[in-house]
Amino acid sequence: MKFPLVLDLAADGIPVAVTCPILGFSNQAFYQWKVNPVTDRDWDEAHLIDPAMTSHAEGPAFGYWFIAEKLADHGIHAGENRVHRLCWAQPLFSVHSNTRGSTTSPIHQSMTSWWNATSRLPRRTSCGSRT
Repeated sequence: MKFPLVLDLAADGIPVAVTCPILGFSNQAFYQWKVNPVTDRDWDEAHLIDPAMTSHAEGPAFGYWFIAEKLADHGIHAGENRVHRLCWAQPLFSVHSNTRGSTTSPIHQSMTSWWNATSRLPRRTSCGSRT
């Protein structure tokens, strides 16, 4: 965040009125942040992530939608999109992953090995040059 940088530069004697436009925001935004450095949304999300981590520990096989349901069961109401964003920020992922479009099927592997064996196109080596 750029606002603490403005505080540091102001302590060194550089005026806030000069620093804020250079960093790309208004003086009003800086002074508004100075009054309330932690927003209500950040505060709510900080208190939401702990129960989400507990719910994930109870059932790691399920994804964010399960965590959102468990939070609702405990009386904490948060939308699935918000829970998804928080789970993404804190690496809370399902143990099982969706493998849609996976290319690990035996047919695909046999076709790939056949193509590599019969292809006349030059192959790239690890350093990027062609052989």
